[in-house]
Amino acid sequence: MEKTPEENQVIFKILYWGMAGSGKTTALNTLYRFTQENETEILPKSPVKSVSKKDGATLYFDRAIFQSRKNNNILIQIFTVAGQKQFYPLREQVLEGTNGIIYVVDSQKQLLEDNIDALKELKKATKGALIKKIPLIVMLNKKDLKGTIKRNKMIEILKNEGLWYDPPHKLAPWTPIVFETCALYKKRKNTYRSLLECLRRTIFYNLFGEDDEAPTNDDLFRKFFEKKSKKSH
Repeated sequence: MEKTPEENQVIFKILYWGMAGSGKTTALNTLYRFTQENETEILPKSPVKSVSKKDGATLYFDRAIFQSRKNNNILIQIFTVAGQKQFYPLREQVLEGTNGIIYVVDSQKQLLEDNIDALKELKKATKGALIKKIPLIVMLNKKDLKGTIKRNKMIEILKNEGLWYDPPHKLAPWTPIVFETCALYKKRKNTYRSLLECLRRTIFYNLFGEDDEAPTNDDLFRKFFEKKSKKSH
């Protein structure tokens, strides 16, 4: 989370990460159009800017800026990364300063290993910070197609990668939600919901976590009552 004292602004950075062609740019374009045309909790402040190749594939990143409808001082920068393997150094640069990550999966069965490779790369790039310091949401995308992996399979992959926590682990409340999605605007299943959940968790981490880490239930209760106590005095 970035703060700009001069303008009293708070800027959150959300990043879409995933293999090439998983639907990251499509999701961002859908979010832009959907929030522009509907009464949503956020609204676009700038158009989507893309650095792309002739075939439309992202070359460096895509970016759009959104604003809270309730508080003009809260801005959300949403980035995507280039998914091709050769662009890993660029992905690391775009990742810097990220507050929340949405991992976009191309859920076609034949691409399962490519998706796992992208997830492993994300773990490497975040250096153990996923979920512990950076909230993670999963978009199991392209669910409008036939022959896609099931939600349970994605959960199994997350468990294998140490990114799924069951109770009573203190991080269990922040285990990734796996949204089954279609990022195409005309179908747009769960695209907006997944972004809101990532943003919600990002705000909780920053408000209630120690050193921006994932807050435990004890942290939440303690800080909630501290705030109420201060207000009552």
